[in-house]
Amino acid sequence: MSQSEPVACDLMIEAGWVVPVEPAGRVLADHAVLVDGGAILDLLPVAQARARYAPRETVARPGSVLIPGLVNAHCHNPMTLMRGVADDLPLMTWLNDHIWPVEGQVIGPDFVAEGIELSIAEMLRGGTTCANENYFFPDAQGATYARMGFRAVVGLPVIQFPTAWARTQDEYFDKALEVHDRFRGEALVTTAFAPHAPYTVSDASFERIRMLADQLDIPVHCHVHETAHEAEEALRQHGMRQIGRLDRLGLVNSQLIAVHMTQLTDAEIALCAERGVSVVHCPESNLKLASGFCRTEDLRRAGVNLALGTDGCASNNDLDMFGEMRTAALLAKGVAGDAAALDAASVLRMATLGGATAMGLGERVGSIEAGKRADLAVVDLDTVETSPMYDVVSQLVYATGRHQVTDVWVDGRRKLRDRVLTDIDEAAVKAAARRWQSRIAAIRPPR
Repeated sequence: MSQSEPVACDLMIEAGWVVPVEPAGRVLADHAVLVDGGAILDLLPVAQARARYAPRETVARPGSVLIPGLVNAHCHNPMTLMRGVADDLPLMTWLNDHIWPVEGQVIGPDFVAEGIELSIAEMLRGGTTCANENYFFPDAQGATYARMGFRAVVGLPVIQFPTAWARTQDEYFDKALEVHDRFRGEALVTTAFAPHAPYTVSDASFERIRMLADQLDIPVHCHVHETAHEAEEALRQHGMRQIGRLDRLGLVNSQLIAVHMTQLTDAEIALCAERGVSVVHCPESNLKLASGFCRTEDLRRAGVNLALGTDGCASNNDLDMFGEMRTAALLAKGVAGDAAALDAASVLRMATLGGATAMGLGERVGSIEAGKRADLAVVDLDTVETSPMYDVVSQLVYATGRHQVTDVWVDGRRKLRDRVLTDIDEAAVKAAARRWQSRIAAIRPPR
């Protein structure tokens, strides 16, 4: 082959703008991303890309922006089937009197699989290509994500009481190791330990998690400091706050994905920064449950890796990462009393590379860089709602809706084409949701 002969590749995506996320804030006008074998091959101006490469498929989106696929860093996706079951309630009432009683009667592999199918359809339509899952029956979760070609970190649940998944602590750990082994080497599915929260997991279990997480080199995904009540109870029961207890047990390190973190002191923020903890902010769920406010700007300034999550649809009630970005940016300004707090580029990073980094996937996805896997989303900005255009990143965070996502790829495979899911039967997914609706409505506790 002569030096001037174009290089063959699978795909070229031409966009009016490309936002690679790394480095932060960069916007590349009239650029193209080349994909081959599911990986990003190159990123360069459209004219140069056309001269240098011979793609088998070209997707031209001159009025759109190409971004990394969004990363939902904390979700309970089977609970999408419980969307709206119990709204306008505080966290513990919501959990104890409504969510857990319903779950106790419906939870199982079919509930998990069909809830995840519904959530994947919703996430892809909103530009999300990766999820950090925290729920029961991780075997069914992983099998569903793998079958549907969606990237996920599947949580290996540990909780102090019996559930339909496991009856004893030994069983939780035995099953966790079986699931981890099952998906070892799976291209799109990896695992993390998912102890529910410090108030539902014993010291002995946390110590065992720390040892196994070190051996397996996987993250630990846990609700921490979600409410003021939890912090008060931790002090009463253990003589220290939750993050202090986790530190005593050796879990405050770069493997910890600490979710919510609405109750933090300056010293705790400094500790998280020093140890490399990742914090996942779930602003809309926290607001809806009146759980408190995460000090995201203080965490960012301290150097803590920040990620963004929706939480579950039973407490949000959607998987809309565009809505989450806007809420996160606005809430941070109110909490900090600073209009410059958590700027748009920082929020977009939370929703992409920040989440991927927290989940141990930062070398694979989360930004548009040569060598990374091609998890990508195209967002149409040539709309009334996003005109005129002065700053692409600000427009993505403050004005764009998930309905503007037109095309999505996961690992280089087209999952959304011109706003239509390519390999998901939407009618079947909705029919399954209606079946669960009928069943849950019959057993739903009264308000």
